Amino acid sequence: MLVHLSPTHDFKPSRTLSNNTTTKENTTMKFNNSRRSSGYSATLANNILDASKPIHCLSIELEPQQKFEDKKPTGEIIAYKAWFTQSGLPPFEVKFLDSVKLPNYLAVVEFENLQAVEVSYNVYFKADGLKEVK
Repeated sequence: MLVHLSPTHDFKPSRTLSNNTTTKENTTMKFNNSRRSSGYSATLANNILDASKPIHCLSIELEPQQKFEDKKPTGEIIAYKAWFTQSGLPPFEVKFLDSVKLPNYLAVVEFENLQAVEVSYNVYFKADGLKEVK
């Protein structure tokens, strides 16, 4: 699947299925950005997402992200993740440092301080919070 958002950007979802099941699917947004910068950026997030289209919440609960030391989980929760979607894009995951209250499934949301970073042509998002748009 190839989605064109603008003439200079291409997105490709990369899908890996475990044990031929569809219950857990890893999807990473691919982004070909010729003007790379380091670190998270609100500008990159704004270039990827279309401000004129709504963003829908796909997750019904947060997924905790544990801290790892020596490639082993420590049990310490360092962040939370949830899945979202926008028309024309593959589903994407957003990381929150603090626990947030998720709205109902497919509710329209807005993010507080949404930022994105590109690492090895993969795009990762983080935000300070979110609110449901009514």
